[in-house]
Amino acid sequence: MKTNTLDFDAQALRERILDLAMRGKLVPQDPNNEPASTLLKSCDLKSANEQPHVIPRSWEWIVLGSAVKFINGRAYKKAELLEDKSLTPVLRVGNLFTNSSWYYSDLQLDPDKYIDNGDLIYAWSASFGPRIWDGGHVIYHYHIWKLVLDQVVDKNYLYYFLLDKRNVIGETDLHGSTMKHITKTNMEHLSFPLPPLIEQQRIAAKIAQLFALLRKVESSTQQYAELQTLLKTKVLDLAMRGKLVKQDPNDEPASVLLEKIKAEKTELVKEKKIKKSKPLPPITDEEKPFDIPDSWEWVRLGDILKPEIHQKPQQNFLYIDIASVDNTINKITNPTKVNVSNDKIASRARQLLDSDDILFSVVRPYLKNIAMVPNTSDYKIGSTGFYVLKPFSLIDRKYIFYLVLSNYVIQNMTKKMKGDNSPSIRKGDLQNLVVPLPPRVEQKHIVDKIISLYKLI
Repeated sequence: MKTNTLDFDAQALRERILDLAMRGKLVPQDPNNEPASTLLKSCDLKSANEQPHVIPRSWEWIVLGSAVKFINGRAYKKAELLEDKSLTPVLRVGNLFTNSSWYYSDLQLDPDKYIDNGDLIYAWSASFGPRIWDGGHVIYHYHIWKLVLDQVVDKNYLYYFLLDKRNVIGETDLHGSTMKHITKTNMEHLSFPLPPLIEQQRIAAKIAQLFALLRKVESSTQQYAELQTLLKTKVLDLAMRGKLVKQDPNDEPASVLLEKIKAEKTELVKEKKIKKSKPLPPITDEEKPFDIPDSWEWVRLGDILKPEIHQKPQQNFLYIDIASVDNTINKITNPTKVNVSNDKIASRARQLLDSDDILFSVVRPYLKNIAMVPNTSDYKIGSTGFYVLKPFSLIDRKYIFYLVLSNYVIQNMTKKMKGDNSPSIRKGDLQNLVVPLPPRVEQKHIVDKIISLYKLI
């Protein structure tokens, strides 16, 4: 998964680093190092029959369990887990990954049921993964192994081997239906690439160095992505307040534009191209949230939009639903081609779309699933989960697109959400929203300025 908008996939890079490391391609081999074959002969190590990939000549494939002992923790009964913080903490799998609540124990156990800072452990049930423990003296639960290493294996090198789940967990290694886990037998029988001990240490140090660099890049990239979002938000905020471009006193004011829209609406009703709609209530001074230029007007969004067109598709169509919208770039990226004679037609596929219509998801508006319909010749149908904004011809559609992306609109709609599972707004919430309308020519200037600033950002 991409970590941010700069197309930087840190996880893929980590996996690549680990893969190179376990193939002997991350650091150079030193011919002066004692080869792993010597370790194999001098210690009670078992060669592995399965060799998943090619390794350097100075390395050996061994059976992991011949060099590492996997010790289970204590299997606790519920009554034995206490909440007295003066007792010894009990480390459970959940504490390693998601659960911040701890239990404690007053039992006196054998030394191998405790772990201390520096111990290598592995969670083998529900969630998988190794950890070099740094949380002090604790009892560890049965679903965690403590790893006791032969002197020929470097702890940090083994940690990185186990960190790459591709080395450890295959489909055939997962057992259990309610709680999946990897068995100790499978772990002990893993083929393990064993380099010379000094090279193991060099590999582990190199991985640590590269991972630290990746963390810095991730942090900086995330900060940059947040700054991008903040700057874009500020641009839209200034645009909607008339502070992004200068007003031209020669522009026809928005009041005249509204009269022309009113005339267009009357003509379309007369030609029976749209139905006559119920008038929206007049705007009160209390509803106007901020000052706008004198040449602008406050309007209800529904007053500058034509009605949606609902119909059941009778021919092959391009279907656009919420999943079709990439809300990181606010574009349609994944529409579905539907053949009406063969494919099942979704019950929500009922909105006739025109090119450059603006789609606004009524579910969780804060997610900004907003996009313009692609300008193609396809017969296009949208989901009823969208409010389809169809501005009158005298309105710049991109201005409306950026308007509904602004924090002013998103925050107002987020406040209107209702419902627990899929909190949504009513289409009437958007229709009744009071929005700023610039003169027609200035709308175009605002859109051009937004686009140019976005490119710079």
